[in-house]
Amino acid sequence: MIRKPLWIAMVAALAGSLPAHAQVAKVNGVTIPQARADALVRELSRQGREDSPQLRNVVRQELINRELMSQEATKLGLEKHSEVKAQLDIMRQNVLVGAFLNEMAKKHPATEEAIKAAHERFKESPAANEFKARHILVGSEAEAKELIGKIKGGEEFAKVATEKSKDPGSKTKGGDLGWAAPASYVRPFAEALAKLKKGDMTESPVQSNFGWHIIRLEDTRPIPYETLKPQLQQLVVRENVQKAIEALRTAAKVE
Repeated sequence: MIRKPLWIAMVAALAGSLPAHAQVAKVNGVTIPQARADALVRELSRQGREDSPQLRNVVRQELINRELMSQEATKLGLEKHSEVKAQLDIMRQNVLVGAFLNEMAKKHPATEEAIKAAHERFKESPAANEFKARHILVGSEAEAKELIGKIKGGEEFAKVATEKSKDPGSKTKGGDLGWAAPASYVRPFAEALAKLKKGDMTESPVQSNFGWHIIRLEDTRPIPYETLKPQLQQLVVRENVQKAIEALRTAAKVE
């Protein structure tokens, strides 16, 4: 099995291009281009490795080994195997698709007008708001239902949270979770929270991988436009790229 860094290097190598004279080494007469090493170093740097002479030497040795193995695989006719051919085709296509998406993103950037229009559409979504919530976390549905009954019977939510909740981060604050966007919570919790109105509590316990929650919504407030702007910009770019893809589909002959 090919280890992940090598696979990344193979894909990156297809994408890189520098003049033929810029090379790392020559193996049995075959040049290893500098672009291939630079691409792998960039990938390793993104993973937290420091670009250094030592790292570049490791990369050089790795690429030499890879070239030797690649040459031997060719001698053995492995590239003619149907599975290998399919994998090479997919890798090449992945690189081309990535290059196309990057090019479309450059050609169709998000304008300020488009970002503001996206904000108008987005601001009605729960994801455009921050929620101030309290919760009580317990280990069973039965216990959660019992506590809901006590709260409905008049017991204070914060008092019950302090006494019964198993969440160490919020129980000493009466279950107060502070202000947070829905994406900060696990999905079942976020979905239940988004359905509540200010001052309401979940009628039924909400299960997550942490246990069973009783949730109360204290307040909501919109997330500032400038905070949302990077997210909205990405949304607009994705929409622009999707339109370019749809135009290709419309013009294509698909049988």
